[in-house]
Amino acid sequence: MFKFLHAADIHLDSPMKGLDRYEGAPVEECRGATRRALENLVGLAVDEKVAFVLIVGDLYDGDWPDFNTGLFFGMQMNRLRDAGIDVVMIRGNHDAASNMTKDLRLPDNVRVLDTSKPQTLTMDQVGVAIHGQSFPTRAVFDNLAKAYPDAINGLFNIGLLHTGVDGREGHDTYAPCTLDDMRCRDYGYWALGHIHQRETLHKADPVIAFPGNIQGRSVREQGPKGCLLVTVDEARNVTAETKWLDVMRWQTSRIDVAGVIDSEDLLGRFREQFLKEFEGREDLLHALRVEFHGTCRAHAAASADWGHFSNEIRQIATEASNGRVWVEKVVSKTRSPTGDPDGNADGPLAELTALLEELRGDDIRLQDLGSRSLADLKAKVPKDLFDDLENPERLRELLEQVGPMLMDRLGREVGAS
Repeated sequence: MFKFLHAADIHLDSPMKGLDRYEGAPVEECRGATRRALENLVGLAVDEKVAFVLIVGDLYDGDWPDFNTGLFFGMQMNRLRDAGIDVVMIRGNHDAASNMTKDLRLPDNVRVLDTSKPQTLTMDQVGVAIHGQSFPTRAVFDNLAKAYPDAINGLFNIGLLHTGVDGREGHDTYAPCTLDDMRCRDYGYWALGHIHQRETLHKADPVIAFPGNIQGRSVREQGPKGCLLVTVDEARNVTAETKWLDVMRWQTSRIDVAGVIDSEDLLGRFREQFLKEFEGREDLLHALRVEFHGTCRAHAAASADWGHFSNEIRQIATEASNGRVWVEKVVSKTRSPTGDPDGNADGPLAELTALLEELRGDDIRLQDLGSRSLADLKAKVPKDLFDDLENPERLRELLEQVGPMLMDRLGREVGAS
């Protein structure tokens, strides 16, 4: 019997996204999150006395700005060498050979597999053959799996592949292949990388799995992150157990606003749900996106001063968690029970309400709004403040927030005239 760790998409020293916009964000703690997650990976390998560690592409997020990233990785690999643990890795699209202009000699327990063709590395002491190929360039669209060699008789065979496997939403289809391309090689295990969500594609003979990345870096990479601890018994049966490594976790809290009357009631609804979701979880730093969903009478009042309301939410989260939960963004996906806050069936405010409703339901007009009408605004504000303005869903979210603010201001102007 032997054990090994399967990790991928470490993206060492990759920045956290969206953390530096607001006072009080734990920027410094978050900047080191990928390093702490790698330290956890190394600590797990030592504690479990694994035979080797596999890193399946995207160890780095791209070229280093200086040598500190490489030096830190080397220090961690020396910890594994001191414990007698080997490391086998391939390069992916982010750390492809052509992307990296800086380089450092790796400790002698680390092997990086070839970029020109699949390479096989045997470990006679545990009876294992590892096959894999690194990316020579960032964009590899060839089916690399088809060139992998057949299994070596008498050894437990493992394939390392950084791939999209038939395509995955939100990821480029690099090194595309099918499950049949892998299964026909008669390997015992396929260690995949590139997809940042944990997923088992085939449960046995062979096991084919993505471990996900070891540390989430934005709200798009939510939930626990880690690696797979793989055990191969004397009969070569394979068990893959998830081990979480992340030190900062991204999460979304969705609050149903049905029955909420005013802003204070809305804040109370959030506080109640927050305490239920995060009780006893102070050991881990969380970056939280808060979304309010549904129809309620508090919609217009909260949206009219959304900046103040959002920071009230941040204050509640900070106090209730002793600073261990930081609110990354507060999003309104709510609306008033009627389009016009005063319930008027006609008049300019009702016409404006009808126009906004019509715009929300027209993807073509929304895309035109994002690409043309808001082009000047987009050029003047920070890049990530109004990101993804060509996406109709993103523009609907903005309309849900801006519409009530506009209606509230116009209503006060009409009332004063």
